[in-house]
Amino acid sequence: MNRPVLDIHEKPTATQMLTLSFQHMFAMFGATILVPKLVGLSPAIALLTSGIATILFLLITQFKVPAYLGSSFAFIAPILIAAGGLDENGVSVNPGNAMIGAMAVGITYGIVSLIIWKTGYKWLMRLLPPIVVAPVIMVIGLGLAATAVDMAMNVNGEYSFIHFTAALVTLFAAIIFTVYFKNILSAMPILLGLIVGYIYSAIVGIVDFTAVKKASWFAMPDFLFPGIHYEFSITSSILLAMVPIVFVTISEHIGHQLVLGRVVNRNYIKDPGLHRSIVADGLGTFVSAFLGGPPKTTYGENIGVLAITRVYSVYVIFGAAIIAILFSFVGKAMAFIQTIPTAVLGGISILLFGIIASSGLRMLVESKIDFGNNRNLVISSVILVLGIGGAALKISEAFSVEGMALAAIVGVILNIVLPGREQGNLESDAAVNQDIA
Repeated sequence: MNRPVLDIHEKPTATQMLTLSFQHMFAMFGATILVPKLVGLSPAIALLTSGIATILFLLITQFKVPAYLGSSFAFIAPILIAAGGLDENGVSVNPGNAMIGAMAVGITYGIVSLIIWKTGYKWLMRLLPPIVVAPVIMVIGLGLAATAVDMAMNVNGEYSFIHFTAALVTLFAAIIFTVYFKNILSAMPILLGLIVGYIYSAIVGIVDFTAVKKASWFAMPDFLFPGIHYEFSITSSILLAMVPIVFVTISEHIGHQLVLGRVVNRNYIKDPGLHRSIVADGLGTFVSAFLGGPPKTTYGENIGVLAITRVYSVYVIFGAAIIAILFSFVGKAMAFIQTIPTAVLGGISILLFGIIASSGLRMLVESKIDFGNNRNLVISSVILVLGIGGAALKISEAFSVEGMALAAIVGVILNIVLPGREQGNLESDAAVNQDIA
């Protein structure tokens, strides 16, 4: 094993702290701001809350786990469903509903962490084996495929050759950074793809810099406080749109902790304990939603950066979180983000959503799921068609569950009731789900 450049509790010099923290923050930056752009929320709030959530995570895990929390891609479709979609300006129609749902997600994390604290986590992996989790992950990616392609090709519902070329340039740039670079650049293909796509878009004249010119250097993020910026009520439709996805993201979280532990040579399941990291993730999500940001999750990109740089210091992670918070108040930078063309976001989304779907497929392969077994064939088939097809169970206006959430619930039920369930290797099953943000 290579000796770390900076181990968990080693303090960097002032110069190291600044440069390494900037590097780490920007490695997380692209994915963190992409989610709010796709669901019509504020990138500034997403960046601010990623920093706050990361600090909370470090505190709750006793500064033992060098993890950065960013925006979760698993909740893109549920947020759009809960909020009623986007208006003609790409802004969330009813973000308050999505925020209430996200706060419920955070509370659910807390409940699950309490159960894990008392009973352990193996019951969760038995409830959510790869045959259930992997198809749901595929639904997360494939269910958004049409959205990514529409963003890449169309402007106001009409095909645009110039915009599609910008999407393709973005896509191929991200692919090149992913495949051909082996250093720190390979850990931030989303950010670098966005930069290349943005430069091309500016050259071909599809970027409007008016907002950047008008913006001040300092600007408060657009907070969304319940009871102040929106009236709220908790409905079954909101809860059923978002809460079921918790069990997929918790499975992802366990995988992250296992893989991160291997990278830094620690056992995070035992110390500080899985219950601590899950409740920290949940509190980060709750605080983010209370301020108007998307749900949070531990990042696979974070693990990639740690593995490449061998800088494991929690001080660097803390520094990255502080920089993210400060950066969210730079008005011109946030205005600059808002000028990113939809086509550029579409181009990067084609790769990103495809990788998410492929990660689900990889989980099936690595877990050696036997599709000669009709039980496995039935569970995966039903999940995929219900999720990608957008099936909805609507009992009344106040009670409906649809798409990915319905697919996940049905998958869990089928896994419980159908005979022939295998126990499997719990740690291996969790560890293969390590790359979904």
